[in-house]
Amino acid sequence: MVVDASASTRRRGALGRAKGYLATLFEQAYRQRARVALLTASGTGPSWQRQGLKASAALGHWLEHLGAGGGTPLRECIDLARDWVRKQRRKSPWQPLRCLIVTDGRINGLENVAPLGCDTQVLDIELGEIRLGRTRRLAQRLGADYLHLERLPTAVQ
Repeated sequence: MVVDASASTRRRGALGRAKGYLATLFEQAYRQRARVALLTASGTGPSWQRQGLKASAALGHWLEHLGAGGGTPLRECIDLARDWVRKQRRKSPWQPLRCLIVTDGRINGLENVAPLGCDTQVLDIELGEIRLGRTRRLAQRLGADYLHLERLPTAVQ
């Protein structure tokens, strides 16, 4: 998972609403004993929170304390995620991999971004009357499925 936790994601409580969806995914991963890699994009650079460890209650604690601020090093996070996927493919080629990118798309420099090499879903958390629509274009460039936060069931927001 790549989570954009830049300052712009605080607008209209977008990141806060996305936390409900992430909590649901973390719970599913815990029940399935899945491994989770988690990168945050905020401040001046990407930050690994987990790298392929089994899902645990610690993810819920991390999620509760997740705040937003600073810049948007999303491109760097996507590049790191792609490298991680490549390494995992070499290490365990039979292992299914999926990636979720959570962003409001309020960034530049994603014109030439390449697919991650695994099934990818992009969750658009851009809210408000004026929307730039960059997240949908990012999903297209990544060959990813696109989903908007407002289309999620309210139980997971």
